Amino acid sequence: MDRTDPGNPYLSGLYAPVGEEVTARELPVTGHVPDALNGRYLRNGPNPMEVADPAAHHWFTGQGMVHGVRLRGGRAEWYRNRWVRSDAVALRLGEKLPHGPRHLDMDAAPNTHILRFAGRYLATVEGGPLPYELDGELNTIGPHDFGGTLRGGFAAHTVLDPANGELHAVAYCWAYPYVTYLVIGADGRVRRSVDVPVEGRPMMHDFSLTDSHVLLYDLPVVFSTQAAADGTGIPYVWDPERQPRLGVLPRDGDAADVRWLEIDPCFVFHPMNAYEEDGRITVRLARYDRLFGKGSAGPDESPPLLERWTVDLAAGSVACERLDDRPMEFPRVDPRRHTLPHRYGYGVVAPAEGYAGAAARLHLSGQEVPVANRRVGAGLVKYDLERGTSEVRHNAPGEDSGEAVFVPAGPDSAEDDGWLLSYVFDPERGASDLVILDARDITGDPVARVHLPVRVPVGFHGNWVPDAG
Repeated sequence: MDRTDPGNPYLSGLYAPVGEEVTARELPVTGHVPDALNGRYLRNGPNPMEVADPAAHHWFTGQGMVHGVRLRGGRAEWYRNRWVRSDAVALRLGEKLPHGPRHLDMDAAPNTHILRFAGRYLATVEGGPLPYELDGELNTIGPHDFGGTLRGGFAAHTVLDPANGELHAVAYCWAYPYVTYLVIGADGRVRRSVDVPVEGRPMMHDFSLTDSHVLLYDLPVVFSTQAAADGTGIPYVWDPERQPRLGVLPRDGDAADVRWLEIDPCFVFHPMNAYEEDGRITVRLARYDRLFGKGSAGPDESPPLLERWTVDLAAGSVACERLDDRPMEFPRVDPRRHTLPHRYGYGVVAPAEGYAGAAARLHLSGQEVPVANRRVGAGLVKYDLERGTSEVRHNAPGEDSGEAVFVPAGPDSAEDDGWLLSYVFDPERGASDLVILDARDITGDPVARVHLPVRVPVGFHGNWVPDAG
């Protein structure tokens, strides 16, 4: 079955899946790769192998493909792209099936994130499947349940606590009336698991972590049995009758200790970071007024805008303040500042001609989508959150930026002393570059552009994985 469809924005243009796994060595570079960058830049995203019904295909449902560039000694040693091998992927490729545990017999090829923890590369996805372990050359080892200590599914997003090296996550599954707060010790074993009852089986894509609390986003996007039975798009819809809540769970608390605070209707895919000071929690995030509105593409569907939420624990209130009127997604910070106050944040700025998410909804509601709206990133933005200012790096016409990951120049370097790494599509070559920017001068010339031999489709999240030692 053809995996491309000019009528579906998720199967055409920059979203179109690539058909081959590629290995390229000694990549050409414009500029100079910093000698301190020794490791791998990895990014995960959907790359469907087969699409039974192109008209109904949704971006979130394709099999995961990890794209990686190996940097060492000022050189770009290799580029690789590899499908994550679920049983279905391995069968289609004529390979041996991966061995390992399953949760609810889910056969998944995680397509959302990639991280390294406790010596293992893990591709992750939400909704119930386990993470899948890869090796350093992106070959799939198999499903991973943290040495048998993970009794359910896992999550797309995690937060590594810089204070003690523990990994935190909030997992949900369509089959369960609760979400699970997980803490995985530095030894790679789950040491804490707290089930928090929630009604309606909401989509809880991400969460926030401070040094004392976990924030749970119980919002009006919920699992729909009717949508699942219809088999169109993804089985989650906006429920206008559902009261949105922010849950505040002490890190050492149980489900009964969650404080649920009512907030205005919205949806959040990605927080930037959260921290506590003087009895208040500050979290910055990309907020949508409404999403998954049952095919609607009207004014109640909105782009993501950067907001600051201030949680007053004594008063039991949440104050929301918009920080930027430009659509922005994929917020990131210096990973050393997770759970801590931070001055800087980074994100992807949506195209001026239209937000790509809105374009996708126009298609799903039966309207034609302009080709120009099939981009995601018109540039990158750096926020100085103390001064309330920002700088934007605008892409050249036709270029498209993915998520930008901050890499510190050294363990003790200043918060913005380092580099931003992002895959950027180059329309002149019809292929992508790994662009390395000086984080202190994001509007200046790139430090380096590593020229990849192929296009990297629009995807989701990734990480810089430094060499050990």
